[in-house]
Amino acid sequence: MEPSRLELPADTLQRIASELRCHMTDERVALRLDEEDKLRHFREHFHIPKVQDLPSIDLSLVNKDENSIYFLGNSHGLQPKLVKTYLDEELDKWAKMGAYGHDRGKRPWITGDETIAGLMTDIVGASEKEIVLMNALTVNLHLLLLSFFKPTPKRYKILLEAKAFPSDHYAVESQLQLHGLNVEKSMRLIKPREGEETLRMEDILEIIEKEGDSIAVILFCGVHFYTGQLFNIPAITKAGQAKGCFVGFDLAHAVGNVELHLHDWGVDFACWCSYKYLNSGAGGLAGAFVHEKHVHTIKPALVGWFSHELKTRFKMDNKLQLIPGANGFRISNPPILLVCPLHASLEIFKQATMKALRRKSILLTGYLEYLLKHYFSKDKADTKKPFVTIITPARIDDRGCQLTLTFSVPTKNVYEELEKRGVVCDKREPNGIRVAPVPLYNSFHDVYKFINLLTSALDSVATK
Repeated sequence: MEPSRLELPADTLQRIASELRCHMTDERVALRLDEEDKLRHFREHFHIPKVQDLPSIDLSLVNKDENSIYFLGNSHGLQPKLVKTYLDEELDKWAKMGAYGHDRGKRPWITGDETIAGLMTDIVGASEKEIVLMNALTVNLHLLLLSFFKPTPKRYKILLEAKAFPSDHYAVESQLQLHGLNVEKSMRLIKPREGEETLRMEDILEIIEKEGDSIAVILFCGVHFYTGQLFNIPAITKAGQAKGCFVGFDLAHAVGNVELHLHDWGVDFACWCSYKYLNSGAGGLAGAFVHEKHVHTIKPALVGWFSHELKTRFKMDNKLQLIPGANGFRISNPPILLVCPLHASLEIFKQATMKALRRKSILLTGYLEYLLKHYFSKDKADTKKPFVTIITPARIDDRGCQLTLTFSVPTKNVYEELEKRGVVCDKREPNGIRVAPVPLYNSFHDVYKFINLLTSALDSVATK
């Protein structure tokens, strides 16, 4: 789906406001948007934290029985209510059957990851054979780089963003050191232009064109963790591969957030975590993608028992029969207790569909953007009052659901005041607060209430 072909958020807001004969900032607009939302019932599938259970809350400012405004799915998703049921099923099976649980039940322990891999196909846009659920994100990144990064005297660089997430930076740096390469010469970093927060696509493509012959691997994120910028994955992939580079992506902030078509785009490899938008809980089971075109050419550099074909795995003859494709990258048993939370969440995604979620997300974040600009933009704000700047790209094609905000007053103070009022978001260095209304469980009225709470928070900061 191409978001630019959808009805723009402003058009929808204007239509509803006209029907209700009110301004687009009126609370009735939010309530009507929720009434028209065909995905609103999915909110009931999640546990929404209550204000009274949050740390740092000031009960003189809020009603303790209210739900929090949870805008932190970009960092850690909420718990699906079915998680406990699925965990209890496996614990009960273990208690009653012991080792027999390995090959019984709807999630046999020995193939637990495989039983739910099919639920990921539409989320990442790949065939089941191209997807593997295993380990944690950075472990998977290392395993993939060990296979795809084969430096030569002429092609020895890895290209990534200068402000990549620290774990990606560390992983690339250590991979270069593993090959005995000079990190400063081999880690090609691309940064925004002076005075800008986000990368320009033309600058990315220019570097690939000029230096591609010396680049072995291009590793980008799908959505930038700090700015919320959604990169043009197919364009970067096409440009890199035209210069002979392997192109891979860290999709930690993209998976479950934006539509992905990894197979059709020809991406060589990718990896992701599942505890953010995929709601699998802290340390949840991560995933990886290896395009099927590499099934006979790229082999896992490290293998283990679960890299071996299941039908002959228990012959114990120590003669590896490598599973072709992504599944050959597995090394050890799937952790069934981590499979359960991911299973519960992926079933919800299957019902909701990424296409519908993305459509709602564009409107939900667009509504948030409109209200922020209406009340807090620099050109509209009273000179004595704080103003807010959105550093996330304005084009809906260039962002997911997250908006990163900076303030004319100390970010730390704003964040503390939001916490007191039951808003769950986060602050990230150097000076941003990230807010992410997630279409699976956030409502338009959540956005409306957030704006009111932000107004109160900024007023409090301004008077201190």
